Amino acid sequence: MLDLEPAARQMIRLLDGITDDQLSAPTPCEATTLGALVDHVAGFSAGFTAAANKNLGPGTAGPPSADGSRLPADWRQSIPVRVAALAEAWREPGAWTGMTQVGGVDLPGEAAGAFALDELVIHGWDIARASGQPFDCDGPAIVACADVVASTPDAVRDAGGLFGAVVAVPDGASPLDRLVGLTGRDPGWTPSSARP
Repeated sequence: MLDLEPAARQMIRLLDGITDDQLSAPTPCEATTLGALVDHVAGFSAGFTAAANKNLGPGTAGPPSADGSRLPADWRQSIPVRVAALAEAWREPGAWTGMTQVGGVDLPGEAAGAFALDELVIHGWDIARASGQPFDCDGPAIVACADVVASTPDAVRDAGGLFGAVVAVPDGASPLDRLVGLTGRDPGWTPSSARP
């Protein structure tokens, strides 16, 4: 079992730090605005909570959306509640056993929990960069996320799946920067470096 609580708390803090005028800002996820990424956080939080509870159905049968126009008026209240529920669901030992489904993919509970942590960490980093907020991640979470990224087949990367092509980082880069590079992101990304 992995502890998703620190990454979830940080995600909630990051969501609280987003200003309304930043929702249209670019993110390290190409062609994805910050508002769209916030919508994605809402969707994956609900999907991975359902996966932990083995409550399979429409919420686990397809990928979560990433559409800023879908943000509800109360997103500042409702999405943090979903993120907290995600962390709580994965505190249950049963979430990590047996098979489940998320994003339309059937997989072991242990793998789904690791992917949930990866979503929180990597998209937390994305949101922090896009909104100019600090980001931190502990060593065990970085190692767990790196394992998830390393286990993703090249065919998924090539098909525009979860991650992009690996971005090379300098020798001596921090573990977090190495993880970010593995996901296809430039650790030096800033909003001003985004393509128009």
